[in-house]
Amino acid sequence: MKKISLVLCFFVWSTFNAFSQNIPINFETGGFGANWAWNVFENGNNPALQFVDNPDTTGINCSKTCAKFTALQIGKPWAGCETQHNTGIGSFTINANNKIIKIMVYKGVISDVGIKLVRNDNWSLGEIKKPNTLINQWEMLTFDFSAHMGNTYDQIVVFPDFNLAGRAEEIVIYFDNIYQNTAIPCSTSTANIGSGLQQSINNRCYPNPSNGLFRVTYYSPTNTRYQVVVMDTKGAVLYRKPHEVTNRYQLIDINLTGTSRGLYILQIQDPTGKQLATGKLVIQ
Repeated sequence: MKKISLVLCFFVWSTFNAFSQNIPINFETGGFGANWAWNVFENGNNPALQFVDNPDTTGINCSKTCAKFTALQIGKPWAGCETQHNTGIGSFTINANNKIIKIMVYKGVISDVGIKLVRNDNWSLGEIKKPNTLINQWEMLTFDFSAHMGNTYDQIVVFPDFNLAGRAEEIVIYFDNIYQNTAIPCSTSTANIGSGLQQSINNRCYPNPSNGLFRVTYYSPTNTRYQVVVMDTKGAVLYRKPHEVTNRYQLIDINLTGTSRGLYILQIQDPTGKQLATGKLVIQ
């Protein structure tokens, strides 16, 4: 039997909310980021941001594709890249569910990484910076935007090598999985399927409660088939649908509007009906 590893991420949103945030930014086919227009700035002749094969598919990041930023020696310490306004990440308001931004970085030097959020009129509270502590391996950095609560943004800016001391030479930095709150396990053992799914569900259900519309985003390094099931607390199935995985990342929109308010159970099952992971969904 072919062994697979899955990581699923669930996104729940309300139609009463006029904004949408396109995350996680994973640069995979069928995902977010690789098909966006990224502007590189203050970096000499501003070589374009590239989307390349993951240089190290061990440790915390087993995804296939990541972003590659080449920080030129003549570039400014704050050289970076940014999405376009009104496209890409979308328009979103900082709240308790999205105030924490995580990013995976792979660097050959120790230096600050910066993230900045920008409003559609180019106003910003400025970047938040954190240094990597590891070299030549993937590391997840965490940025707390609690001070931005209630602010609405439509642009994200990444400073991969914010080094005020300057660079002695050209530096290549890889980054990946922005807003991906969990590691992407590289083991393909079946023992890791359920644990990986469960970890994703526990960390990526938001915002929750919802009015009945929700989005399922899943990651799979191999093509496979599984089913999404929603049931009430008595076990009555309200929704069941099989899904074929054809890309590493795919989005599925599920409409349960009209369903009574209350607590519901969300399950991921294999083709035989075996539960791989479960989570709670509140409909208001």
